[in-house]
Order: sequence, then structure tokens, then C-alpha cells
Amino acid sequence: MHDDRQDTPAILFLCLGNICRSPLAEGAARAAFAEAGIAVTLDSAGTGDWHIGRPPDPRAQAEARRRGIDISDLRARQLVRADFRRFDLILAADGVNLRDARALAPADATARLMLMLDLVWGREGRSVADPYFGEADGFAQTWDDVAAVAAALVASVSRG
Repeated sequence: MHDDRQDTPAILFLCLGNICRSPLAEGAARAAFAEAGIAVTLDSAGTGDWHIGRPPDPRAQAEARRRGIDISDLRARQLVRADFRRFDLILAADGVNLRDARALAPADATARLMLMLDLVWGREGRSVADPYFGEADGFAQTWDDVAAVAAALVASVSRG
């Protein structure tokens, strides 16, 4: 683990633009860990730079709000090499972003990289639904995916 956080796990959620899947995952995980009373460092990023500094997609914000979670304060940022040392675990929404993250990882990376849904039994190797080009109802499926990931993370951290 990292010196400044002692035993607090640090987890980064990763998607393409950091305005849909990864901020929803961060929001779901923040809520799940808070409810469990577990201290953790959470963040999200994108492999692309198109939306840097922008809030999550309004449809993502609406879906999170519908689930009782406010993600409006999150701002998109791009994955950087330092993230591979700052975080213990980097969870990618899909195989393309996982591949791109692995390509960016420095030689001294300490973070473990995997797909978000690798944590959910029976969903290993699958991608979190990308709702960006679809209708608003696609965000509900994405939420269901990332909420399952958040629950699996809490269970994993609780077991130690």
C-alpha cells in the first residue's frame, strides 16, 4: 500500500472519456463504501482527453440521482502515468481501455489492472455497458453493472 494512506485501499475506475461509466462507478463505490463504513480512496479517469474538466454526462448524473447519489461535483480527467503508482487497483470498463492502460503503464507501476466486471462472479471478462451513444435507459444498465462492481469491491475489502 501507499505510505500516505497506510492501509486505505486506493481504487481508480477507468473508461474512455470519464463522463459515463467511470464516474458512475466512482459514485456507486463511494456510496457502497460509505454505507459499509470502510475508508477508501476512490477516483475515476478516462484514457481519452476529449472531456477533461467537464462534469459527468447529464444522463449519467440523472441516473445517479435516481439512485440517490450526486456525482455532479466529479470532473473528467485523463489517466496519467503517476496513477499506476498512486492506486492499488485500476479497474477498466472494457478490454480496449484495459489494453490502453497497460500500454501507458510505466515500468515501475504498482497498481493491479483488471476489468471492472472481473470482480463480479459470472461476469468475468465482460465489459460494462457503454451508454454514451444510446438512449437514457442505457444508463440504468450501466448503473446496475457498476453497482455490482461496487458491492464486490466492498466484499473484497471487507474480507481483507
